[in-house]
Formats: sequence, structure tokens, C-alpha cells
Amino acid sequence: MAGPTTETETGRTLAALFGRSLIGGVMMGLANLVPGISGGTMLLAAGVYPDFISGVAEVTTLRFKRRSVVVLAGVVLAAGVAILTLAGLVKALVVEHRWVMYSLFIGLTLGGVPIVRKLIGKHDSQVWGGAAAGFVSMGALAWVQLSGIGTAEMGASGVVMMFIAGVAGASAMILPGVSGGYLLLVLGVYVHILAGIDAFKDGLKAMDPAALVTPLTGVVIPVGLGVVIGIVVVSNVLKVLLERFRKPTLGFLLGLLVGAVIGLFPFQHGVEPEVGDMVKGRTLTPELLAELDAEDWPVEFFTPTVGQVGGSALALTAGLGLTFLVSLVGGKSEDS
Repeated sequence: MAGPTTETETGRTLAALFGRSLIGGVMMGLANLVPGISGGTMLLAAGVYPDFISGVAEVTTLRFKRRSVVVLAGVVLAAGVAILTLAGLVKALVVEHRWVMYSLFIGLTLGGVPIVRKLIGKHDSQVWGGAAAGFVSMGALAWVQLSGIGTAEMGASGVVMMFIAGVAGASAMILPGVSGGYLLLVLGVYVHILAGIDAFKDGLKAMDPAALVTPLTGVVIPVGLGVVIGIVVVSNVLKVLLERFRKPTLGFLLGLLVGAVIGLFPFQHGVEPEVGDMVKGRTLTPELLAELDAEDWPVEFFTPTVGQVGGSALALTAGLGLTFLVSLVGGKSEDS
């Protein structure tokens, strides 16, 4: 972990740290938009992960050291800008090129396995027990996604789900290897959150207060509160678990990573519904069908062509290689 500020830590040193924090924040923001990539992994790659964890621990205990404030300010600012400006693009790619993006996500997810295995060290029965529990948990989340439970009509319960999603997403900011974006995906709120952020950005650009109300109250505020509370709670809980039950906790994390691919079967696409179909708990009328966006269409599996299988394999390999390279860079940054 990062040490305390010293007398030799000049303004130039803090400026360099702030610059690295901005880079790490941008990478974290992108990671939180893309299922399979961990925000913690990105901070490792930028070389600010120890400072970030120390900063969270210090700020949540009301200790405001200069170094911690600089790091947290840089990461939070850059991550927020990245999420706000790129959410629409990522949402469009997932909706319009689902099988390609899911293949990429599988590779990105499995690429995080070496990070966790390095943290675990020697495997034993505690590790395998935790891994089994994590794998089963992720399988249950995948079942929730496929059964459609997570895509219920967004009302008051939708706000609660958005808050829960924010808490889940916060886990990706604390521990390398956990993808908050993937958890949002299997909870069935991933596209809804991206759409809400994109609508909020459009309302800001148009300077239209009325257009800001729905995305602000339905997505931005509940997710934001969930993220803040999640960071505070998850960071302190994980600190205790890693101190007292390190092996099973890291094993559970490994199981989550491997089990994540269950819900990312790539060959599925959205299918335009018809009048009378049940979507999001509602029977579609002509009016409701006209208002239904493509990201809300039901998803079904399809038989891929040979070209799609090959393209999927290439996307998976690219994702695997990208995350593996980032993990290598992150490991070197951490060691240094």
C-alpha cells in the first residue's frame, strides 16, 4: 500500500501522481462500461491501485491526506467523464453487434484469471471451496438473466434494482478481476443504465431540465448512491475478509471469473416483438410496441454460421490477449 506523504513529496510528484490517476480513471471508466474488464485491473495497469485502495480506506475513516485526495480526485473525475461520454457508444455496440461484443467480453473476463491466481499463490481446499461457491453464484446470476427476472418493468422496484446495481458495480473498483459491468449485464440492467446515462448526457447538452428528470431520478441518482455506498461497504468488508479468510475469499473471486462466461454465450440477438407479446411484464399494444426501443427487445439464441464462429473465436482471443497484457503491465506496476 502507499506510504504516507513525506517532506520530499513535492508538488511535481503529486502532479505526476494526479496525471497517472487521470489515466487510471479513464481506463476504469471504460472498464465499468464493458463487461469482463475489472476497474481494479485498470488501476493496476496505471500503477495507482495501492494509492487508490489506501485513499478509499483513509477517506472513509475521515482521514484526508493530500496524496489520497489527489489520487481519488483524479480517478473519480476521469472515470466520471469517460462513463458520461462513452456510454452511448458502448450501448449501441452491444445492441447492434451483440455476438461480437459478448465474444470479446468472454475473452476479457478469462484474461483476469491470471491476476487472481497470482494473488492466491498455492491452491488448497479452501481456495477450491471458495471457487466452487463463486462459480455456483455466477451460474445463479446467469439463470436470473436468462429467465428474465432482472428485466422486469422499471418502476419503484426498478429504482431499487438500480441502487443494487450501483453497489454491485462498486465491487469492480475495489478488487482486481471483478467486472462490475458483467454483474450489471446478468442482473438485466446493463443496457438500461447505459441508456439512462446517455439520455442524461443528451439532456445536459440540450440544456433541457425536463429531459434530465427521468434519467436523473431513474438511473443516475440511485446508481450513483449505490456506487458510493458500495465502495465504502465493499472496501471495508473485503479488507476484513482478505485479512481473516484470504484463501477462500480469493478462491470465491476466481470462481466468479470462471463462472462469468456462463451468461455470456455469444450467439444470441434481439428479436423484434409483435403486438400481444409479453415484454418487461407488459402485453404489447400497438402504442407500446412503437415506443419500445431495440435494447428492450427479447433476446434469443441462434445457430451461428461458420464465419460467425470464426469471428467469435477471434474476438475472444483478442479480449483474452488484451486483458492478459494489461494484467502483466499491472503486475509490474504493482511490484515497482
